[in-house]
Amino acid sequence: MKKAILTTTLIITSFLLGFAFNKIIDNNKTAQTKMKKVTGIGGIFFKCKDPKAINEWYNKHLGFDTSPYGTSFEWRQDDDSTKKGLTQWNPFPENTKYFEPSTKDFMINYIVDNLEALVEELKKENVTILDKIETYDYGKFVHIVDIEGNKIQLWEPKD
Repeated sequence: MKKAILTTTLIITSFLLGFAFNKIIDNNKTAQTKMKKVTGIGGIFFKCKDPKAINEWYNKHLGFDTSPYGTSFEWRQDDDSTKKGLTQWNPFPENTKYFEPSTKDFMINYIVDNLEALVEELKKENVTILDKIETYDYGKFVHIVDIEGNKIQLWEPKD
């Protein structure tokens, strides 16, 4: 009889400890799970002496289907192949003010899922936000600056 009680007690204790440890591990995973921030590269923008000549060169030698605004590369999202993605490639005149306050010759556009929530989180993390979120037919945008002074464009595309 004592052996049965001891065995039952051990089984119940093992079950309860396993349940407790599982709950602790799940809580740690939830605490470690952060909002997904960047989901892809939305654009590559760079300064050059002659954007028209650069567009023509890339068209002729690398087959870019260029316009005065560069070109767009269409792709399918990895987690849902029914959804398309877009990456913009665009040369700017070397005297453009669009990259300011950065003094760099390039700017990267990153795709994000929830721009408003991300901006709130970045504010809490003391990241420099350069402007207010702007909304267009093709999505929402805001500009930030990294620790080396690179201007970054964040873009939440419309579906």
